[in-house]
Amino acid sequence: MGGKKPAYLVLDDGRIFEGFAWAKTGEAFGEAVFSTGMTGYQETLTDPSYHKQIVVMTAPHIGNTGVNSIDKESSKIWVAGFVVRNPSTITSNWRSEKSLEEDLIQSEVVGIQGVDTRAITRHLRDRGAMRVGIFSDTGLSREEMVIKVRKITPMSGAFLASDVTTKKSYVVNPPDGTPTRLKVAAIDLGIKGATPKAMAALGIEVHVMPLGTTFEEIKKIKPDGVFLSNGPGDPAAMTDVVELVRNVLAAEIPFFGICFGHQILGRALGFETYKLPFGHRGINQPVIDLTTGKVEITAHNHGFAVAAPKDHEFKTVYGDGRVTHISLNDAVVEGLELISVPAFSVQYHPESAAGPHDASYLFARFADLMENPKIGLKDINA
Repeated sequence: MGGKKPAYLVLDDGRIFEGFAWAKTGEAFGEAVFSTGMTGYQETLTDPSYHKQIVVMTAPHIGNTGVNSIDKESSKIWVAGFVVRNPSTITSNWRSEKSLEEDLIQSEVVGIQGVDTRAITRHLRDRGAMRVGIFSDTGLSREEMVIKVRKITPMSGAFLASDVTTKKSYVVNPPDGTPTRLKVAAIDLGIKGATPKAMAALGIEVHVMPLGTTFEEIKKIKPDGVFLSNGPGDPAAMTDVVELVRNVLAAEIPFFGICFGHQILGRALGFETYKLPFGHRGINQPVIDLTTGKVEITAHNHGFAVAAPKDHEFKTVYGDGRVTHISLNDAVVEGLELISVPAFSVQYHPESAAGPHDASYLFARFADLMENPKIGLKDINA
């Protein structure tokens, strides 16, 4: 590491990890989270759900496949900072268009290398997610760095979807040769690019609509269903979207929510949401589908969860409901559905970018529900 400038990863509990400057030098602040995926770093960087977060990549070697314009999940990098142990010194993939470090520098993302990312992950696992800063070439003392980190606004209560939502509606059509059979209104709270593409591949015309879209505006396009995307922030701050979902449920329009959308459905049904100690992130999270008994390896990025009953059905103003999916790591509720109203949600990412394809069937389940809204998920699953 000769010639490298020193850099520091500073946590709000006072713990400091020393490394070396990488990508852009300077300061970066956010919530410290870790991702356990050994691949998919480009999809992580461009996922709007990571807005205001500094991501620690647990896998030690990152960047060897470079980056390209096809695998991006949005138009820009959203992470506040990036932490790796050993960035690749070469790029060796036929699809690569530039190196990871070049992309980070062009996007003005501050990074740090040469730190023990597994030790950082263990620290976050034991102490919980916390505020963090990356400092390089700043001239600050250790005490000054800790003070700056402790002034960061925490994630609890954060309203961030307005930063990442699309500014105007757009349509993703089925690919050539695939007939259109359904229309979906997808509310963008930080949607990943792979999500509307996955639905379009099933013959769904996807109207991606911005945060602030009203129920009347949704009804004007006469959708067969409403989809609520992933996104950053605290679901407790999303009161307007919660009310929108309640209108959709009352009208019995088929509904599907993922990740942030799952948490908002939970609040629309009357459940509280709560901050997880360190969240679920990465592409290897085991979940059991209680409707089929199948265990799926799934892709996650969430720091909040729904406080729904885990072992039995529940009652809502929209009729009976039940928990459909449970995390096998910590028993967090990972899926909900209503019995008599066509609505369901999961806490993870079925579009599998990057990640396993175990949960991709959920988009087909949504399509089946839109085509047969009175049948219900119980009969579809059978």
